[in-house]
Amino acid sequence: MAHDKEHPLKKVCIICAKGTIEDVYAALVMTNGAVMEGMEAKLFFTFFGLDAITKKQMMKLKTGTVGNPAMRMPGGLPFPTLLGAIPGVEAGVSAMMKSQMEALDIPKVDEFMEMITAGGGEIYACKLACDMFKLKKEDLYDDVVDIITIGEFYEMAGGVGTQIIFT
Repeated sequence: MAHDKEHPLKKVCIICAKGTIEDVYAALVMTNGAVMEGMEAKLFFTFFGLDAITKKQMMKLKTGTVGNPAMRMPGGLPFPTLLGAIPGVEAGVSAMMKSQMEALDIPKVDEFMEMITAGGGEIYACKLACDMFKLKKEDLYDDVVDIITIGEFYEMAGGVGTQIIFT
């Protein structure tokens, strides 16, 4: 751990419900950070967050350009929401974001998943969302432990020293 004193946080359970690059990477970075700090880490993907662990979608995540008040253009000017609706803009912004991440040597989604699971972290999919989107275990990234209910996920989270984080 980063310091000598025992860390009071023992376990994190992170829920990712959105499938944009920025939301998925927030969950991946936090989960990987927990694993690196020696904490027990469980990552639960639900609703559109399932794109991050669906084999056909996980490497095709996009940046949310419409309705994102934090989006900025080069130079720091606010990004007009209407621009995000123009065909090709979302793809261009997403490509720019991915190239900036690559320049910083930030792992791709599948590499992050490998790091998390190699470090002892666990990845789960939401049963309700999988049923809604007609996804089966074989549609998901190979290291997904299981498709479970939110109740089962909360049961795993139980105990003193556990933090549940919703991204």
